[in-house]
Amino acid sequence: MTILFLFALLFLLMFLGVPIAVSLGLAGSLTIMIFSEDSVRSLAIKLFETSEHYTLLAIPFFLLAGAFMTTGGVARRLIDFANACVGHIRGGLAIGAVLACMLFAALSGSSPATVAAVGSIAIAGMVRSGYPQAFGAGIVCNAGTLGILIPPSVVMVVYAAATETSVGKLFMAGVVPGLLLGTVLMVAIYIIAVKKNLPALPRATFREWLSSARKAIWGLLLMVIILGGIYSGMFTPTEAAAVAAVYSGFVALFVYKDMTIRECPKVILESAKLSIMLMFIIANAMLFAHVLTTEQIPQTITAWVLEAGLQPWMFLLVVNIVLLVAGAFMEPSAIILILAPILFPIAVQLGIDPIHLGVIMVVNMEIGLITPPVGLNLFVTSAVTGMTVTQVIRAAMPWLMMLLSFLVIITYVPWISLALPEALGM
Repeated sequence: MTILFLFALLFLLMFLGVPIAVSLGLAGSLTIMIFSEDSVRSLAIKLFETSEHYTLLAIPFFLLAGAFMTTGGVARRLIDFANACVGHIRGGLAIGAVLACMLFAALSGSSPATVAAVGSIAIAGMVRSGYPQAFGAGIVCNAGTLGILIPPSVVMVVYAAATETSVGKLFMAGVVPGLLLGTVLMVAIYIIAVKKNLPALPRATFREWLSSARKAIWGLLLMVIILGGIYSGMFTPTEAAAVAAVYSGFVALFVYKDMTIRECPKVILESAKLSIMLMFIIANAMLFAHVLTTEQIPQTITAWVLEAGLQPWMFLLVVNIVLLVAGAFMEPSAIILILAPILFPIAVQLGIDPIHLGVIMVVNMEIGLITPPVGLNLFVTSAVTGMTVTQVIRAAMPWLMMLLSFLVIITYVPWISLALPEALGM
């Protein structure tokens, strides 16, 4: 009865148009008031504990770093560097856009930020060179999802906080899948470009390549600082996020000088607004997860699954279906915080590695970002291109099939996710 009431109320509130954060908070609060012996005071305590969660402190810092990098023109330099590397290949501008998304993903930790930063420059460049606008929009909309798979990733930080797993290990687990997906997209673009005879840029001279690399080096160094610092033990992922924010601000203000100190408060305010919105969702989702734990709901569902005799491959298939449906309607962080506490104990009982489960959930969230009606990347791409959302959906759908195939591979070949963390002894 408790499980039925909790989820029925949550979906009813969402259906009525109540914001997801408020729906989560109200469903959790009312369930405790009506069914639980737990004190109502525990709600306030849980909300306060969420604000003190050390791992979640990485989120506002990564968002601030991404804001400095986006405003400071780092994306433009990364695109120039990517074009110098692969622009001479048939379809090179599109391949360069994917490479730029991969590089920017390793700086921002956010998928919409990656689409906004790279798409606003790369799509316009492709159109000027003779590419169809829909082709460019579909590529960047899909490649932008790498923002939450290639570390650092805000969604991975949320999963780590919800399941008490290692953020550093999750980050390393995302490297190989992220590189693999980027490579698959680039190969597909090349095949299509050859068939459609899409244009290629003149081959960059070594001097031009060196010049673009020199201009982009400050942005590229941030990847080394974040991942190198975490793996070497120099600092934790949360400290890495703080270092990234300070470094990004320094580069934007004093190295590239694309920003003035007068513009700094505006950038900080915008990232603060986004942080507050995200943290409000997370706080209410953590409250919802608290109700799940208090009422022993994950344990009950785990017992049902084990009694039903589900095999690990069957369980993972169900997980993917549930996450794909949820991803079409909800924000990734909220989905992770609602479902991870339920799925995590079942996965452990079935012998599925929690880090592998985390990567599977993140890839599902990637697909959710380009799935209507609520796919955030669709709206960001629409904003930067001037295309209608319907046109963007039509442009993104052919590439979505590739992501679904990639999800199947990631789900049933755990080695792809776990090889690097194991090789590094994590």
